[in-house]
Amino acid sequence: MSQIHTLTMPKWGLSMTEGRVDTWLKQEGDPISKGDEVLDVETDKISSSVEAPFSGVLRRVVAKPDETLPVGALLAVVVEGEADEAAIDAVVQRFQAEFVAEGNADQAQGPAPQKAEVAGQLLRWFELGEGGTPLVLVHGFGGDLNNWLFNHPALAAERRVIALDLPGHGESAKALQRGDLDELAETVLALLDHLGIAKAHLAGHSMGGAVCLNIARMAPQRVASLSLIASVGLGERINGQYLQGFVAAANRNALKPQMAQLFADPALVTRQMLEDMLKFKRLEGVDGALRQLASGLAEGDTQRHDLRHVLAQQPALVIWGGKDAIIPASHAEGLDVEVLLVPEAGHMVQMEAAEAVNRSMLAFLRSA
Repeated sequence: MSQIHTLTMPKWGLSMTEGRVDTWLKQEGDPISKGDEVLDVETDKISSSVEAPFSGVLRRVVAKPDETLPVGALLAVVVEGEADEAAIDAVVQRFQAEFVAEGNADQAQGPAPQKAEVAGQLLRWFELGEGGTPLVLVHGFGGDLNNWLFNHPALAAERRVIALDLPGHGESAKALQRGDLDELAETVLALLDHLGIAKAHLAGHSMGGAVCLNIARMAPQRVASLSLIASVGLGERINGQYLQGFVAAANRNALKPQMAQLFADPALVTRQMLEDMLKFKRLEGVDGALRQLASGLAEGDTQRHDLRHVLAQQPALVIWGGKDAIIPASHAEGLDVEVLLVPEAGHMVQMEAAEAVNRSMLAFLRSA
């Protein structure tokens, strides 16, 4: 029995409305397996590969390189089994006749980030999903809740998932008191109190991993499990030159080589990503906050925090990119917990290998 599948422009994150077709990685006639990367698409946030959600043969490429298309638009037709050209023509024509791009009015009705005074400071967070023991996503140094844009919707299929902007980041308050891990951990706990959450799964990337470990150290009864992605606090080494270079970068030419170190594929650093980061770094209070946090995290190439001992308390999953240029993947060795190593990914493994990370986290959270 044959099946004709339509591959469409994905929606990565709340703000994505369109994507530009960059390069086709598969050609017409190529066999495709579920999970294969079929083409590269660039958005105003990031470049990424579109993965096939089904298997078959790529029979019709509809979207041309350099073409900009709205979310949901037809990219290609993949056939499982047999189908003649007339049947494929009919599917394409029907799709194009019925397709309506997402309008701004529809988008406005979707979920939006929230802001509130929490423990005396402004915090921004974003919720998706419902039910289950909630999961809180904690970004890394210089990041914000958009660092989870490829993960948040997938993880929210099975529970309530909250991503926040830590103090000094995103659209949360920029002023820090001490600028240490305790302050960041206390902020996350205050948000849990504000939302009436007694116990949560915690997932943290890089500095956010250390924040999650520190919460588990300070308030173990509040933590159901830990998912730690390229985490600070699990080893001695860190790329101190990256930290200092990122903090000091005041223009695009200075920032680009720093941002490129975050990814195994530096082409993922888009012009828009650099512009957004520079805009954030120029906000009042950000420079001071980043300098405080950087000095609290490391001295030169040596981390200041060793939190490996905390891992014995709760179920834990550790995820690392094998090509991490910021914190070595070797820090995942010798841990008595579940470990996922993604050999071809860099420090932003949750973006570069989102499907593998999401699959691993979903399975872990079910078992935890």
